[in-house]
Amino acid sequence: MYEVIVLPEAETEFNNYIDYIYFSYDAPLTAIQHYNKILEVLYSLEEYAEIYKIEYLPSLQKYGSNVRRVNYKKISIIYTVFGKTVYIHRIMAAALIQEN
Repeated sequence: MYEVIVLPEAETEFNNYIDYIYFSYDAPLTAIQHYNKILEVLYSLEEYAEIYKIEYLPSLQKYGSNVRRVNYKKISIIYTVFGKTVYIHRIMAAALIQEN
């Protein structure tokens, strides 16, 4: 089992994303569904953190040489694994990740 730590920037992004769905689209049920599904993905990393491939995109290398990404819909969760600890660096729109 891995310990999952959500870093402050990722936590802020997650909260902003949920708030955006809730208030901008006036969609509280959708916001709750997205909240729960993203939490499921985060909890799944407690057991399966290393099943996702290491990313080599230059825009992600600032998080470390073993940076990984898992997606939920159009959201990317960017994380690294050190020992038995998973650090969640970003919870962001996948479209914002530069592919070059």
